[in-house]
Amino acid sequence: MKKHGLFYRIFDLYYDGFRHMTIGKTLWLVIAVKLVIIFAVLRLFFFPNYIKEHAASGDEAEFVASQVLNK
Repeated sequence: MKKHGLFYRIFDLYYDGFRHMTIGKTLWLVIAVKLVIIFAVLRLFFFPNYIKEHAASGDEAEFVASQVLNK
């Protein structure tokens, strides 16, 4: 990889910036933990497995097709 290429300079800028962070690493960790918690809660409470609850095992495709065509 050329050391003077555009992609190398962009990568080096971010790599050097993250390497020299002090409090920023802690803040990124807090952000990552919050995102994991938020998406776990959203998945559990707002996106239930509707197909598994209403279709028989092996008939999921037919259930989805009938729901789409009936609407």
